[in-house]
Amino acid sequence: MSDSNSHIEHAHDADHAAMPKRTIWKVFFYLLAITCLEFFIALVLVYNGPLEKGPLVNFTYVVLTLLKAYYIVAYFMHLKFEKMGFIVSTLIGFVLIVYFIILLLTEGSYLHIHLNHVFG
Repeated sequence: MSDSNSHIEHAHDADHAAMPKRTIWKVFFYLLAITCLEFFIALVLVYNGPLEKGPLVNFTYVVLTLLKAYYIVAYFMHLKFEKMGFIVSTLIGFVLIVYFIILLLTEGSYLHIHLNHVFG
């Protein structure tokens, strides 16, 4: 019985072989470049430059942050190397959590606007 378990564990370890150091450093420098770009946008383009705070800048930050989250989850959490069923189930959970957060923020905003006179 234990021989079959060790065989299964060995097969699982073979699927999740360690990433080469080159890949780790490559992803690290991607994340570093994206972070530097975010700081450049914040400190040079917005604070001292031609861009003003607004939806475009916020959208840019969200896209860059999601790109960084993708690299972290895909490579450092090894999700890129998982089976498609696990990826889909994880993504469905993530989408539902984001959806519920948006619903809660929308509901809270509605209550703040319409019931402010009751509790204020």
